[in-house]
Amino acid sequence: MTDWVIRLVEHSGYFGIAMLMFLETIFPPVPSEVIMPLAGVSAAEGRMTLAGVIASGSLGAMAGNIFWYLVAWRLGLRRFRPFIEKRGRWLTLDWYDVEKVERLFGRFGPVIVAIGRMMPTIRSVISIPAGLVHMRLPKFLFWSTVGTVGWSALLAVAGFMLKQQFSEVEQVLGPVSTLIIAGIVIAYVWRQLTWHRRHRQP
Repeated sequence: MTDWVIRLVEHSGYFGIAMLMFLETIFPPVPSEVIMPLAGVSAAEGRMTLAGVIASGSLGAMAGNIFWYLVAWRLGLRRFRPFIEKRGRWLTLDWYDVEKVERLFGRFGPVIVAIGRMMPTIRSVISIPAGLVHMRLPKFLFWSTVGTVGWSALLAVAGFMLKQQFSEVEQVLGPVSTLIIAGIVIAYVWRQLTWHRRHRQP
């Protein structure tokens, strides 16, 4: 899986890193846990600078973040409501849950976005609830950038320091990603088994 990433980074440089991180955010072909450490290795070998690697990875990821934010903003909660009323069971959501998310983002939106950007799996989808609740764009951009740059820098620096032992990064973060995905699946199954609609629109 890493061979074509290495080739793309070697031949396309910063643009290749940005494109890979953009695609990883839109529809993950390969996780950032592979892309950024590999780019960090290239920086350690002198083919690029570490600052350039972090900047290009962050820019690509932010382009994907903004894409999903705008899509969700365009949809909006009110347009989303008929779907929730009819098909909410499959998302294990009713309107009570949606309103709760809206209140949480109203109070803790910056913290949720910034931390979400630094969590495997979650980082790629946190733009959607932010857009649905119409989180203010400047606030979204600032806190998304904080989390995205932090995540990109963490992975790139790890690759830079470990050099050819960058696989150790994936060995640590891979199980974390798997645990998060497993937790999401377990929570979904549990909510399906115990789900009941707590709020109905009159």
